[in-house]
Amino acid sequence: MAKPNYSFEKRQRELAKKKKKEEKLKEKAGRKAGEPGGDEAPADDDTAAAAPPADASAPGP
Repeated sequence: MAKPNYSFEKRQRELAKKKKKEEKLKEKAGRKAGEPGGDEAPADDDTAAAAPPADASAPGP
């Protein structure tokens, strides 16, 4: 039976953590600049599509 390669698994976890951290920093920098998050854009589009009717009715009256 083959024994597990713990070094490989650890390296993969470290790479995943590094990637996630970089994505968070990128998203945070985007928010600071006033831009929506890069990967979050499709989710923001769904909420933005629902928001204009509420925003359009608010300034009217």
